[in-house]
Amino acid sequence: MKNKKVVNVLLGVLALLLVVGMAYQFTPNVGSLFRGQQKGTPALKVNGQTVTAEELEALRRSVPVLSSVESGVLADDFKTLVVAQKARQVLLTQAAKDIDVSRADVNAEVKKVREANNLTDNKAWTDALQGAGLTDASFRQQTRDQLAVNRKVEELQKAVQPATDAEARLYYDLNPQLFQSDARIVGREIVVADEAKARSLLAQVKGGADFAQLASQNSTEFKDRGGALGPVENGSPRAVAQVALPSEVGAAAFALTQGGVTDVISSGGKFYIVKVEKYLPAATKPFAEARADAVTAVDKQKKDAALEQWVTDLERTAKIEPIDPNWKTENPVVASVGGQNIPYSDVIGQIAPNQQFTSLLGQVPAEQVAQLVNSILKPQVVEGLIQSYAAPKIVQAKKLALTGTRQELASALAAYGSRDVQVTDADIQKFYLQNPKAFETPASATVSEASFADKNKALAFRQSWNGQGDFAAAAGKAGGTVSERGEVKPGTPEAPGTLSPELDAAVFTAKDLRPAGEGSLSDVVQVGKRYSVAYVTDLKRASVQPLAEVRDQIREQVLAQKRGQAGQAYLAKEVAALKPVNNLQKVLTAQEKRVAAQAPKTPATGAAATPGSSEPGSTDKAASGAAGGANDSSAPADAAPGGTTDR
Repeated sequence: MKNKKVVNVLLGVLALLLVVGMAYQFTPNVGSLFRGQQKGTPALKVNGQTVTAEELEALRRSVPVLSSVESGVLADDFKTLVVAQKARQVLLTQAAKDIDVSRADVNAEVKKVREANNLTDNKAWTDALQGAGLTDASFRQQTRDQLAVNRKVEELQKAVQPATDAEARLYYDLNPQLFQSDARIVGREIVVADEAKARSLLAQVKGGADFAQLASQNSTEFKDRGGALGPVENGSPRAVAQVALPSEVGAAAFALTQGGVTDVISSGGKFYIVKVEKYLPAATKPFAEARADAVTAVDKQKKDAALEQWVTDLERTAKIEPIDPNWKTENPVVASVGGQNIPYSDVIGQIAPNQQFTSLLGQVPAEQVAQLVNSILKPQVVEGLIQSYAAPKIVQAKKLALTGTRQELASALAAYGSRDVQVTDADIQKFYLQNPKAFETPASATVSEASFADKNKALAFRQSWNGQGDFAAAAGKAGGTVSERGEVKPGTPEAPGTLSPELDAAVFTAKDLRPAGEGSLSDVVQVGKRYSVAYVTDLKRASVQPLAEVRDQIREQVLAQKRGQAGQAYLAKEVAALKPVNNLQKVLTAQEKRVAAQAPKTPATGAAATPGSSEPGSTDKAASGAAGGANDSSAPADAAPGGTTDR
């Protein structure tokens, strides 16, 4: 068991040698390529090469979600995906047969794996392989296949033409968010080791004292340049990015987009005060500065597109022949657009790794999940696939200098369609008024609660204590019990606060807090059968950021929202012009009937049932479960790649 575990891990590591990524919309653990051998029950042929039921089953069980359901619609879906993905893996290996991989290359890779897993001893290595059902020879052959595919992909991508200036420029224009310079500030700081001293200096600053002079006289950092955050050039400090400051200090300073002075901020045992003299928001770099990054991005897109097209061409011409009825699948054309057919396995390939789907599958019966997926998720996925499959046709027709995979082209078209969207002052004002909660700074306070059994004692204590001495000691002497609540915020119906509702209101809502020393006392309020009074310090009332401070933030949010809407509308219009055909409901209806027909028949009431028997034409449950659910042998005329028809 230990050896098998070790080998499964090392095989997973070795599997990374195979270039996957966008070549698979969803690829189960590629390490499963190594777990099966040609010996076993023939299940299907891919271009004449036999794939065994054991290989398919190993692939299915290598991914928890694919092996989580044994029958029904979802099991049928997962089996279709397993067959399609295994066929894809075989096709890639076949396509790389012309690549020369020397014995020395294979030996070098095997040596790396053995050393990385502490299996340099020959017996340990052999035992580990045997534990996974492998031999040294079969492992080396599969290593050779992986290296060949890897090199085939590299060869393919080397032949791709580099990005042109037009392609790089359009990529830059449509993705300004990728070429932003960091926000910066021109400012000064005072750093001291004592909080009381820091607060005294802050009071002097607020009183009109010269910040630079105070920094020169008191700061432990940059005092030689008046606390300037950046080197002084031509009489002014150089602007700095947020990373130049400790995280807490930087967050407070960069929140002052209109300039100003921060409160005293504690960080790393020091106390900071920062004066922001000028805030420089993030801005798009000029194309001359961003060109190299744009070219790199476009080059990658073009290489990914070439790989996607290579895989698509392999699948389009592949011949898949079922042998074992338990592994016969249906993979019909679920939609078509612009002369491109979309196989049903593409839909499942996007649903299977969806986190919401996998989470739901662990909480709800599979039958209910299937209904939800069929009615909500699959229609959304198919619409998205129609857009991505249509994108290359639209780009070609419009002669746009866009590059990338189908999905990247669809996203680029949406960006192209929204490139002229603008945000007006009216848009900003409307957003600000409609989303007041987004710009609120909640109230907060540090609270100590004194609880009394007698109301009169509580009232007497509130009236007599003037803030001198220790609150807890004074309240205890007066007959109260003190609870230190620490820093608290007001509660809401959705998220109750630390304080009881009565005391919460007395602290944050009431207007009659009585000053006491460095803080104030709340009214006496009844909490259950006792009476409480709160000692409140560091009280900060709730406030709303003025529009001037958040205008830039709102502009970016509204711009993204408007661009998203305009981009989707543009893409939908262009796709509609290609008159796509959506067969999803037809495919789902046929699948439902097929799966129902294959389910074990329930004996009629009163009829004698022989253990282990089933109605004529039904599928043995155990065999069906082992294969992930059997499928109908009849294939629709419009079967897609990965189905049961020749292509």
